[in-house]
Amino acid sequence: MVQLPDAGYTPTADDLASIDAWFADYDAAAARRDVEAMADRAVFPLNLVSDDEAGEAATAQWDRRQFIETMTYVMGDGSEDISFESVRTPVFLSAAMAVVFTDSTMTAQGATQRLRYADILVRQGGKWAFQTMIQGGWGDNLR
Repeated sequence: MVQLPDAGYTPTADDLASIDAWFADYDAAAARRDVEAMADRAVFPLNLVSDDEAGEAATAQWDRRQFIETMTYVMGDGSEDISFESVRTPVFLSAAMAVVFTDSTMTAQGATQRLRYADILVRQGGKWAFQTMIQGGWGDNLR
């Protein structure tokens, strides 16, 4: 079992279930390559944090248009069979803020790749949305 840091807020069973449901919904939209639905689950401007090939940090803020254009390109046209298996570990900072760490295995065209990333989710109007995406290796695309 992973020892989570004491962030000052202990999530309820409903809090944990709501994060799981949000990711199930988001993952379903991603599997359909429904980038508009994915964007509907974000707060813009969206913050992105990564690093580049030189090992330098890179950050950006995207509006909805940039997110849709970039994710449409990244997700492809749907001709590739892509699957993900993910284990998520949410760390709640409060009832309205969570940092969610994801360890994922992506399989595409028979090749498997391990991914680790984090998302910062915020709850507004009773619904979760992602506000920051953090993953190594994408920084050259953020400049």
